[in-house]
Amino acid sequence: MEMAVGKRVAGVLPLAGAMAAAMALAGVAVFTVTSAGCADSGHYVQRDGAVELVGGCLDPADLPSAPVEQEHGQAPARPASNELVNP
Repeated sequence: MEMAVGKRVAGVLPLAGAMAAAMALAGVAVFTVTSAGCADSGHYVQRDGAVELVGGCLDPADLPSAPVEQEHGQAPARPASNELVNP
């Protein structure tokens, strides 16, 4: 009888560990969102057939710059094709 109880406990431990990890990650996500410090979440506006985000906490200066054209007219490298996709 003690062997059956031991097997049940051993089977429940991974599930309990996974549940604890999921709860910890969910807690970290909630904490991150609540402490973001953005009072204006922004809103979407449609102008000239395009949708724009107006407001929000995104500062364009924080975004990476657009890639520059390479010197000597070199084209960017193309990814190698695989057997599943015909070029």
